Parts: sequence; structure tokens; C-alpha cells
Amino acid sequence: MDELERKMEPNFEQTLQEGKLYRQINALIVAHLRDYNLTQAARAVASATMTSFEVEVPPYRLLDLVAKGLAVEKDEKLRGGVPSAAFLDSGAVMHVAYGSTPAPRTVAIDFGAVHDTKGSSKAFPKHETRHVSEHKNIARCARFSLDGRFVATGSLDMSIKLFEISKIKQMMLPDANTRDGPVRPVIRTFYDHIQELQPINDLDFHPQSPVLISGAKDHTIKFFDFSKTVAKRAFRVIQDTHNVRSVSFHPSGDFLLAGTDHPVAHLYDVNTFQCYLSANVQDLGISASINQVRYSSNGGMYVTASKDGAIRLWDGVTANCVRSIVGAHGTAEAISASFTKDQRFVLSCGKDSSVKLWEIGTGKLVKQYLGAAHTQLRCQAVFNDTQEFVLSIDDQSNEIVVWDALTAEIVARLPSNHIGAPQWLDHSPTEAAFVSCGGDRSVRFWKEIL
Repeated sequence: MDELERKMEPNFEQTLQEGKLYRQINALIVAHLRDYNLTQAARAVASATMTSFEVEVPPYRLLDLVAKGLAVEKDEKLRGGVPSAAFLDSGAVMHVAYGSTPAPRTVAIDFGAVHDTKGSSKAFPKHETRHVSEHKNIARCARFSLDGRFVATGSLDMSIKLFEISKIKQMMLPDANTRDGPVRPVIRTFYDHIQELQPINDLDFHPQSPVLISGAKDHTIKFFDFSKTVAKRAFRVIQDTHNVRSVSFHPSGDFLLAGTDHPVAHLYDVNTFQCYLSANVQDLGISASINQVRYSSNGGMYVTASKDGAIRLWDGVTANCVRSIVGAHGTAEAISASFTKDQRFVLSCGKDSSVKLWEIGTGKLVKQYLGAAHTQLRCQAVFNDTQEFVLSIDDQSNEIVVWDALTAEIVARLPSNHIGAPQWLDHSPTEAAFVSCGGDRSVRFWKEIL
């Protein structure tokens, strides 16, 4: 009898573990359906599986787990250093592990947990800045890679410059000019948008492969392989039907979004270039162009900022609009919108001289960051890498304005050192560093003084 019990024990333990896993899966499904307001379906699953309808699960947890699982599965298939994107040329690739994102410096701020924050503003660390390069015309956009090792800028002169952050830092050292000559932080310059005065509007990096994409007024999205030292032209091109104002890669790297003069973002499969549009376009009744589109960190949602002043949230799977914040910036244009790391809030910037933080679940305004004028230029508001601070541009005082993200109090006004106000800034996702660029054609790098 004892021997029989010993034989049965592993099976019994396995059954217990499987039962626990099933209960977790059921809870995730119920919470997922409930969070997407599919109440009837959520109650039906809860009843059939004997799961509480009010089960407590972090928002969008199921989407987050599925996205991470797919990423791990994809990574396992591609071990050995082969670039993950099927469209990437099989030629020489970078000898470094591009796309391996380092751990963040600190845990992101939980905006939903803090209520009384008066008098608790943090001091913004002192930064030093350096002119690192310039374009031949207005520098309109900048974007860091997810691993924080590169930053790219795009210009009205139709060129794209790619910088290596380690070389910029080396350039900023007192003894930078060695016997080998000055340090040159620009490692690639791409020229493939050839129509005059058809500027590059936005850039993004592929999450796993050394590929940079650009969206431009010439109605194209172009793919550049920056693992090759001599390549100056795009190796693939998407021809859109509208001015491409914004681009954003899905976290898997298999899809990308294009925000254009069309009122609905264009979703592309990067391997087939097939374009998909939202299933409920006709029901939305919108006609305004999109200024910016950005995916959430797990790809479960994306957000658009439009010229009609609205912020709209979209399901990352069905491409249906799930929430419209109409008049988020009054009648002024909404210029930018991006998610917090926990995907519970969206930070938006508008030409009404306001930066706002919205709760996704309710559409309610949570924070408002005031005191920076931006009514003319296209600019964006961004978090620093720890989400403790919000940065944007004052186009009247020619300053970079910094707010404490929780108290919404201005904690720094940094003279931009540009001739005329900068038109764009972007913050590193991995460290205390950011880049600014503007109408004076220059690109400046900023980093914390340690």
C-alpha cells in the first residue's frame, strides 16, 4: 500500500499544480474581458469556471504575459545572433547584442497610488549639454533606441543621422581630442528621401534588429539597416497614400503603425507590407490628421494624438477605438501622446500650452503640467527614464521645462542653448540623458552631471 501511495504522489502533486494553473488562467481571462467592458462574456466565463467576477488582477495582465511569452518563444527560435526580422538582409550584422535592454534604474512611479503630493517635489539633477552635430536644415525629430545605445535625428534636409551614445559621452570628456583625432559620434548618415522640402517627420528603431525606419512627407516609410557601415539607402520602402507624420514599431517587431494625414492609423505587416485599417472607421466620425501614434510596451494598445485636439486609445489586436478623449486639448492640436510603463496612463501634449496625464481605464484627467508655452511649434512631452519627471519645451522663453511628475510643479527651467526654441526632444529610456534639436539645425545631447 505504501508503494502504491508513493507512485500516486507525483501524479497527485502534478494534478494540484495543473488545477492551480487553470484557476490562474481562468482569472486572467475573466479580468481581461471585464477590463475591456465585455461584461456579459466575463460573467459567462466566471460562472462556467466558478471564478469570481471581481477577481483582482493587474490591468492588462493577460496581454502582458502573452506578449512576453511570444517574445521568449521567438527569441528561442532565433538564438545564435541571427537578426529576428525576416525582412533584414542576411549580410554583415553588428557584432554587439543590439536590442538587449538593460534593467531600468528604478521602478516606475505609480501615479494611481499617490494622492496628497504637495510639498514633496524632487530636485531635477544638474545636466551638462554639448552640441554634437547639425543638419543642413531644420532638425525636426529625434528617437532613442530601446536599449539606449543609439539616437537618430531626422531633418528637413531629408537626411537621417545615427549617433552612438558611447561616442557622444567620449566626445564630452575633457581629453576627447586624442592623437587619433576628434571623436565623431555620428556613425551613419542616410540619404534616401529625395523630394525637396518633404521633411522626415518621425523615426523608430526595430526592437530586436539593427533597423531604423523613417516616416516622411513624401508618403513613404523607409527601412535602413544600420549594421552595414557603407549603406546609405533604404533596403525596403512602404509607399503610403498620405503624408506620414509618425511611426511606431509593435514590440514584436512584426508590425508597425503609421500616423498620417488620414484620420486612422495605418497598420502594416513589416514582412508582407499588407495594410490594415480599423474595423469601425465609419462609426468614428473623425476627419483630423494624426500627429503622433505610439504603441504601449506590450502592444496591447496604441494611442493617437490628432489635430482635432483628441486623444484616442485603440485595441492593439482588433484596431478598434476603445476610448476617445475628445477635446483633450480643447480646440488646439494634440501634438504627442505616449504610455506610462505600467500602461495605465497616457501623457499628452497640445498646442494649448498644456501637458496632461490621463487614466486609461476611465479617461479622466489625473495631472496637468502647466507653465510652458507651446502654441506654434510641433513638440512633444516625455517622461525621463524613471518617470519621476516630465520634460517639454517652452517655445517663447527658449527653455526646456521640467516638472515633478507627481506634484506637477516646475522644478527646472533649462536654457536650451539653441538659437531659437528647439522643436523636439526625446529622453533616453535607460539613463539620465536626453537630446534636443531644432530650427537652428543643431543637435544637442544632455546628460546628468555625476
